[in-house]
Amino acid sequence: MAPPRLLVFDLDGTLIDSRIDLCNSINAMLSYFGRLALPEAVIASYIGDGASMLVRRALGDPEGDTHDEDFVHEALTFFLGYYRIHKLDFTYVYDGVIEALTAIRTAHPRLPMAVLTNKPVNPSRDICVHFGLNHYFFQNYGGNSFHTKKPDPHGLKTLIEEASALTGSEISASETMMIGDSDVDVLTARNAGARVLGCSFGLSPHALAAAKPDLMVQAPSEWPAALGLA
Repeated sequence: MAPPRLLVFDLDGTLIDSRIDLCNSINAMLSYFGRLALPEAVIASYIGDGASMLVRRALGDPEGDTHDEDFVHEALTFFLGYYRIHKLDFTYVYDGVIEALTAIRTAHPRLPMAVLTNKPVNPSRDICVHFGLNHYFFQNYGGNSFHTKKPDPHGLKTLIEEASALTGSEISASETMMIGDSDVDVLTARNAGARVLGCSFGLSPHALAAAKPDLMVQAPSEWPAALGLA
């Protein structure tokens, strides 16, 4: 397998562990609306498809009439407002991420890297800036950057086009590696025709394994060697 010419990283469960802050924000929303708190493991299983779906699942997936949709919107607004304030209470960068990204950047200074997450783009970018991750990436797109979210391939295809323009050389989907911790990332890569490296240390190891990524690692420190970029 030839080394990739573009790396696209998921955020939650791949670069950062945001489980506690997301779970606390969901339970704050549930408490505000008089609902019982959910266990952290249950909420974590809902992460990966964007804020709206996370809130909807936490509420028991209400759907049907206008009242339900209005309620979901109100709950989503509360969740986003709470998370905006508390997104860095307990969130941290996984051990080995900075070292791995630095090793890749040092060995391959012209290799473009980007972030594609279903988290809303503003908190995604704020978190990356806070931890100094933004310096490694030429772009950071979130779940509200486009009219669709992962696993729709639009975001990944857009990054391939932008990376091609940035490098002055056309990069194909098959030369692109998606790096993530969930089946959503695997499906995104498959839908775009890209390859995918799974991170079993993330938030959705069982769903990830079932989706069968092309490669799998147990720690960020394994990225350079697994990608053929060491």
